[in-house]
Amino acid sequence: MKTSIVSAFIFWSSLFMAQVTSEKGVLGDFDGNGTKENAYTKVNDCNDDCDGKCETTIYFSDKKIKPFIISPAYDGTLYNLGDLNGDGKDEMGFYPGWCTSCWHPLYVYTLGKTGWKPLVPPISTHCNQWEEEKFPIKKDPKKKGYVIITSSKWENDDIKVSSKSFKIN
Repeated sequence: MKTSIVSAFIFWSSLFMAQVTSEKGVLGDFDGNGTKENAYTKVNDCNDDCDGKCETTIYFSDKKIKPFIISPAYDGTLYNLGDLNGDGKDEMGFYPGWCTSCWHPLYVYTLGKTGWKPLVPPISTHCNQWEEEKFPIKKDPKKKGYVIITSSKWENDDIKVSSKSFKIN
């Protein structure tokens, strides 16, 4: 009986902790100093109908890392993409929320000396691609300094998903 109670407590505690952590943002070593920072979002001037400025600011627990704004975006999902370009820093992915349409880009940023900058142009995605678990970017395991970008496009009255290797360095 004790084992069942302890097991149930551990299960529910871990589930609760996972939910709290995911709501707070995403962890990563975005500045390459060996310490993980928490990245989180805050929406400015945007209602449930996406009326207003609809700016999402990405903040960091390390206040030395400058926040940056993505607009239009009604909040969204942050991703730690790992070190895609070999500079020792994790790259940040942001998939914006919006009130209409299934077409949303994935933005990929890297922290440079002067602040955040795009690592690659925004990657066009459709919700079908996400449902099929075809993540938009990953390191190319066969080519150093390359990433594989998987994107969606409208072609011949259908949504086509394709992947291609791109040089990033």
